[in-house]
Amino acid sequence: MIDLRLLREDPDRVRASQRARGEDVGIVDALLTADERRRSSSVRFDELRAEQKALGKLIPKASGDEKAELLKKAGELSAAVKAADAEQDVAAEETQRLLLRLGNLVHSEVPVGGEDDFAVLETVGTPRDFEAEGFAPKDHLELGELLGAIDTERGAKVSGSRFYYLTGVGALLEFALVNAAMAQATAAGFTPMLTPALVKPKAMEGTGFLGQAAEDVYHLDKDDLFLVGTSEVPLAAYHMDEILEADQLPRRYAGFSSCFRREAGSYGKDTRGIFRVHQFDKVEMFVYTTPEEAEAEHQRLLEWEKQWLTSLELPFRVVDLASGDLGSSATRKFDCEAWIPTQGKYRELTSTSNTTEFQSRRLSIRMREGKRVRPLATLNGTLCAITRTIVAILENHQRADGSVRVPEALRPFLGGREVLEPVTR
Repeated sequence: MIDLRLLREDPDRVRASQRARGEDVGIVDALLTADERRRSSSVRFDELRAEQKALGKLIPKASGDEKAELLKKAGELSAAVKAADAEQDVAAEETQRLLLRLGNLVHSEVPVGGEDDFAVLETVGTPRDFEAEGFAPKDHLELGELLGAIDTERGAKVSGSRFYYLTGVGALLEFALVNAAMAQATAAGFTPMLTPALVKPKAMEGTGFLGQAAEDVYHLDKDDLFLVGTSEVPLAAYHMDEILEADQLPRRYAGFSSCFRREAGSYGKDTRGIFRVHQFDKVEMFVYTTPEEAEAEHQRLLEWEKQWLTSLELPFRVVDLASGDLGSSATRKFDCEAWIPTQGKYRELTSTSNTTEFQSRRLSIRMREGKRVRPLATLNGTLCAITRTIVAILENHQRADGSVRVPEALRPFLGGREVLEPVTR
């Protein structure tokens, strides 16, 4: 959530951010009204309590009619205090409810617009010219079936659409990617983490995933637990309700987890293969740092993602997402999109978001500098979303006979294997 003081001091900036996101601008005025009601009711309660305490000191000293009058007034004050306390609670709840609906402030350099209004910041590598090489590229599912690596037919039989099995070299390729990604992350100073796949509502709400993204979240009603769509959630909640020492920042974690998404808004999109699925595994980077260092750390996360995709020898581009395409917690988000030959376009493989103090305020995570305690900044970055990375590797490194060349950086994690060969069934 944003700082209420900022809202009071510069509401036009918050309105502009909401407008850029394509979100409700009226919520700003509603929140200002609720906040004023909360503060005035708090002042009223304090005044009545002070009067009540002062009166309580007079009653033992009084007698006769005077005492009776004081006792009557005490009864009236008691009712007024209870009413003021209730009003204070209602106003505070309303303020909090509205505050949780408000997105993070959009960074001034973010392009304004919707999904198609991103800015391309950089293009790395050149897509292969398969026509010049004399063959038409196969898509990842056809390649995966030739290699004995992907089985979506049995995935659908067992679990339904958008589920799959990774088999044989497909499973080995996942393990190789996870180990390679973790090796890069630990070399960069990240602490490896295996995180819970189920979290409490506070963790999910605190990271901002029960707002605009709620329709994609799986909820277990009986247990009131949520399946995570990314290990960003348990990594962000890891230090929930804690105070971290400023001189111990940044804290960098690399989390591995299974991720679950309904893909509720993607009916008919990417239904073939494993590009868009309900369950996948991911290596996620997460950082706690000072607000002053957040933008520089965001650039570092982007560089680590670029390093990863370059090591896999994938052509990709970096895009600065437009304001209307940001998640509620992000002030700015960069995507790295790999070229997918059979789709003839770039598709998102990794992303990194600067969430500034938005999540730390919601999760009550603060930093201590001497005697000063204040919210810190959090950032996240996908290093390797396994299924999409497998899609990109198979399609970009395929050969005419249906085999797939293994990128050199991945070979040590595949037992030195240089080529994935089709299997005979």
